Amino acid sequence: MKVGLTGFPGSGKTTIFSALTGQKVETGFSSRGKPMLGVVKVPDKRIDALTEIYHPRKTTFAEMIFADFPAGGSLSPRSLDTSTVVALREVDALTQVVRAFPSTDGTVSDALLELQDFHAELTLADLAPVEKRLERLKKEKGLPGELEVLLKIKPALEDGIALREIGLSEQEEQKVAGYRFLTLKPLIAVFNVPEGDVTKPLSGAVLEFLKQHHLGHVIMSGPIEMEIASLPKEEQIAFAKELGLSEAASGRFVQTTYASLDLISFLTAGEDECRAWTIQRGTTAQRAAGKIHSDIERGFIRAEVMAFDDFVQLRSEAKMREAGKLRLEGKEYIVKDGDITHFRHAT
Repeated sequence: MKVGLTGFPGSGKTTIFSALTGQKVETGFSSRGKPMLGVVKVPDKRIDALTEIYHPRKTTFAEMIFADFPAGGSLSPRSLDTSTVVALREVDALTQVVRAFPSTDGTVSDALLELQDFHAELTLADLAPVEKRLERLKKEKGLPGELEVLLKIKPALEDGIALREIGLSEQEEQKVAGYRFLTLKPLIAVFNVPEGDVTKPLSGAVLEFLKQHHLGHVIMSGPIEMEIASLPKEEQIAFAKELGLSEAASGRFVQTTYASLDLISFLTAGEDECRAWTIQRGTTAQRAAGKIHSDIERGFIRAEVMAFDDFVQLRSEAKMREAGKLRLEGKEYIVKDGDITHFRHAT
């Protein structure tokens, strides 16, 4: 999964990137317009438990890739330039870093205004290709059903409504998937606050905006979270708890992202490898098999499934069979979070 990290100038997004990934990056960096990439392993105690049982040659956690997009030289400090918009269309989810701390000159932040301005930028970025395409469709034939969906989308965007809010059906989303609309992507707001405010609640107006627009959020203090990220793992937990936090920034962000995107993990386990695979909740067994390899999806025969909680009690596949807790499931089975799965397939 690739998450695009962006925000208006002065929001501290590169500091947040460092806090999330543990990479030290100078603020204001430039790499010829390319994003800085960082990979975070998704913590999963279930994989730790399976590794203890199997002692595999390899242990693989799910991963989240962060892309920190550099400032693009827009004329306005509260707008997104074309190159940034194009780059953001390539990621799976968006993160807006919101300045919720006073600037060095004492200027008070306005988190709500930043959220509103960013929302407006995304809706305008989505409206432009819709208007252009509708003009072309006056002269040429579009894809089946495309025109109807675009005519439904256009007035919503003109009214400043994100497409994730209007309830497009799965079929409608598929008809316009090629547009890679920004306002259809999940958006998570990261509020970059002073250290003393990291456990304080957000204002009622901000919380109402987040609820109205279906946004997940995390509160962080960039500089102190970056310091925590540079520590050994065992020290990170202790330091975070001193600040009243449940865990370091990356763990809190991953939890919010999984909840916002409605993601779960199924597991594969054996002497060769114990591994977590990320899928959307509601994914069928056959489609989940494709996460491992497209050949397994095409040749799918059945899935052998064990519930994680049952397995850690019995601690072997043989005992699971004896207890009748190893199930055989077909291609339409909906994979559950924590399922330990082995796919049988034709070669």
